[in-house]
Amino acid sequence: MKLNNKRTILVGLAFMSICAFWQLYDNIIPLILLNTFHLKDTVSGFIMSLDNILALFMLPLFGAFSDRVNTRMGKRMPFIVFGTILAAFAMLLLPIADLMQSMLLFFTALGLTLFAMATYRSPAVALMPDITPKPLRSKANAIINLMGAVGGIITLILITLLVPKTANPNYFPLFLSIASIMLLCVAILFMTIKEKQLRIADDEAESEEASTAQHSKMEPAVKRSLMFILFSVAFWFMGYNAVTTAFSKYANVVWGMSGGEFAKPMMVATVAAIISYIPVGSLSSRFGRKKMILAGVVLLACSYLSGMFFTTFSPLLNIVFGMVGIAWAMINVNSYPMVVEMSQGSDVGKYTGTYYTFSMAAQVLTPILSGFLLEYVGYWTLFPYAALCVLIALLLFTQVKHGDNRPEKRSLLEAFDVED
Repeated sequence: MKLNNKRTILVGLAFMSICAFWQLYDNIIPLILLNTFHLKDTVSGFIMSLDNILALFMLPLFGAFSDRVNTRMGKRMPFIVFGTILAAFAMLLLPIADLMQSMLLFFTALGLTLFAMATYRSPAVALMPDITPKPLRSKANAIINLMGAVGGIITLILITLLVPKTANPNYFPLFLSIASIMLLCVAILFMTIKEKQLRIADDEAESEEASTAQHSKMEPAVKRSLMFILFSVAFWFMGYNAVTTAFSKYANVVWGMSGGEFAKPMMVATVAAIISYIPVGSLSSRFGRKKMILAGVVLLACSYLSGMFFTTFSPLLNIVFGMVGIAWAMINVNSYPMVVEMSQGSDVGKYTGTYYTFSMAAQVLTPILSGFLLEYVGYWTLFPYAALCVLIALLLFTQVKHGDNRPEKRSLLEAFDVED
């Protein structure tokens, strides 16, 4: 059994567009809330959690909905195409509202953009396991996450190039660039991936497994593992999202970084993740998903504990954030495949939605909690808070006993082979 790398890369274009947007959202929206609308950290944290509140309900809904639709475009593709188009046009109103200093227009545009993004995230992520056999999903997920990281780093590069060092910069060129990239990615995906044909082929390949699993109930021991990994997901996202959401403000307030300079440490983390994704996927074949996640969680906690000792910006922070990127790659490559490993073939969208319910619930809570600590205790609390959340995730994850299917091993030469 051999992974079709070319096809997986093309499927990853959907995730690339999603990550390009969220990198923009996490870095620029907090600055607009702070500098244009002068909102406090707690209120800003609540606003930054609105996307996750919306996603908490919509991701499982649209994930399950996409399991049951059947159109000429396929099950997932209609959501991906139309959701991206709506999001790309709605997000262009955000920098316009910022320039106009219109809070009404800003929050109307923000709500529409977040709604559009929530309609297609679960279908976009579910497309990979739909057309990838279970033993190959960690390697496929490594490529998907690699594509997402590429989207993130493109955004960070554009931030450094297009955000001037002024008090109230014009963000419209930046938003227009990201919207164009999102539309281009999904256009290529739509033209190259024929979902219905690929689904039929892979359904036939796994028909025996699907027929035995379709009506079976999840065993209690598996369900217990599922709950532990889902709560683990919630806590490591609480730690990670606290840093990514507040980092632009933290770098500005604590380290005195201006303009788009704050994007550079995040870029280091993203580059480190990009370099790590493929090796992590291969190492997961050898050591298993669980061991790789455990190592990644430990590394992430140590990285955040190190970050708390920097009161001014230092080049050594690039090493810290490099470790963050590697750790996050080790976690992300394997966590989602472990969840869908416990699912039935006909319910991939449902379990994808459940996975995102827990990750989004964490991201609803953490901007508010961390924002409260930033405002009323001090900005020094950011990294200790993140480390504590990750350590709790570590304790929970030690109780996970299922979902650790090892993908088939391949040679180094096969890792670079791209099938037609």
